[in-house]
Amino acid sequence: MDGKSVAITLVLCLVSVAGSEGKALEKTGERGSQCQCISTHAKFIPPKTVQDVRIRQRGPHCKNVEIIATLKDGREVCVEPTAPWIRLTVKALLAR
Repeated sequence: MDGKSVAITLVLCLVSVAGSEGKALEKTGERGSQCQCISTHAKFIPPKTVQDVRIRQRGPHCKNVEIIATLKDGREVCVEPTAPWIRLTVKALLAR
């Protein structure tokens, strides 16, 4: 897929889903040896609203891959790693 196709796809998704609600993060204990995400958000989040993305690989602390997006308004949102739009969004954000 070329750059124009990705941009058009992201714009169309942005128009179709103007707002989104974030999911809360579980507070980790002192050990930090547990999953951070209580639940995940599968709806599209416009890349313009995302300030940072952290990817936590599965390991002894958690059996799931966790993708945590920090929004420009300060909220942290756990996004569904298997959502079709997340790969494109992460690539776009990493290219910034």
